[in-house]
Amino acid sequence: MLFIENLCKQYGKLTAVDNLSLQVDTGAIFGLVGPNGAGKTTTMKILAALLTPTSGKAWIAGEDVSANPARIRQLVGYMPDFFGVYDDLKVDEYLDFYAASYGISVRERRMIIGDLLELVDLSHKRQAYVDSLSRGMKQRLCLARSLVHDPALLILDEPASGLDPRARVEMRELLKELKSMGKTIIISSHILPELAELCTHIAIMEAGRLVVSGTNQEIVEHTRTGRTLQIRVMDQGDAAALILQEELGLTEISFINNSLELPFNGSNEELNHILTRMVKSGIPVVSFSEGKNNLEDIFMQVTKGVVQ
Repeated sequence: MLFIENLCKQYGKLTAVDNLSLQVDTGAIFGLVGPNGAGKTTTMKILAALLTPTSGKAWIAGEDVSANPARIRQLVGYMPDFFGVYDDLKVDEYLDFYAASYGISVRERRMIIGDLLELVDLSHKRQAYVDSLSRGMKQRLCLARSLVHDPALLILDEPASGLDPRARVEMRELLKELKSMGKTIIISSHILPELAELCTHIAIMEAGRLVVSGTNQEIVEHTRTGRTLQIRVMDQGDAAALILQEELGLTEISFINNSLELPFNGSNEELNHILTRMVKSGIPVVSFSEGKNNLEDIFMQVTKGVVQ
């Protein structure tokens, strides 16, 4: 769906996007992550044909973004981080205005607006003024606005910004439903645990450059510096510690509240042997697992320059 090659954007001496190359497959939910000033919003605006790149190319569904911006705007639904709403319009009037701007006929607009309001669960607010909506409702309305022309690619810049936990859950479920409808979605967010749950692929940017990208598992494998063993027992922590000392050649291990986390560089066979020995020794093991880096851990690691 999207292919970016050596994309750059400069503002005088400032380089906002620096030689970015990226690919997004059709049907993916692609998370774009990075600290403030990383170049995420600039990249999204270029893809939405709102900014012209200094150099490099981007293609959406085979169309050159810079060469054919009018076609790109038909292919893309863009939801900016700060969006304009017309407070003196009712909800259906607001969507009608944007649908008309895409050249959709009056007859088609009536059907589309009804379907979109049902999709974003705002049918009951059809005659309400936009100004009267909650923050979460306004976010869903603006998402509906980006869908009026049935785009193939959705570009959503911080769609959950400022939402309470319930509204974020509703937004997440809505995005999953859009994916099931065949939409490709690029989303930026600072709520990293939700991105990890929602996205099929992640890219992390810093200072305009791509640091790492891939599926969640690929990024974990790329950034992992070692394995971590996590064990929790109901009791007999001393006996469990003794087994670990013998098996791993450690001089001393301390269980705190019958829980332990320690670096482990052995094989899966060694893990299996340790667990089997504990169980045969009658130690009541509650959990025995390998610790996994979450997206927040990985983000902190790679944006400090640990991974190049």
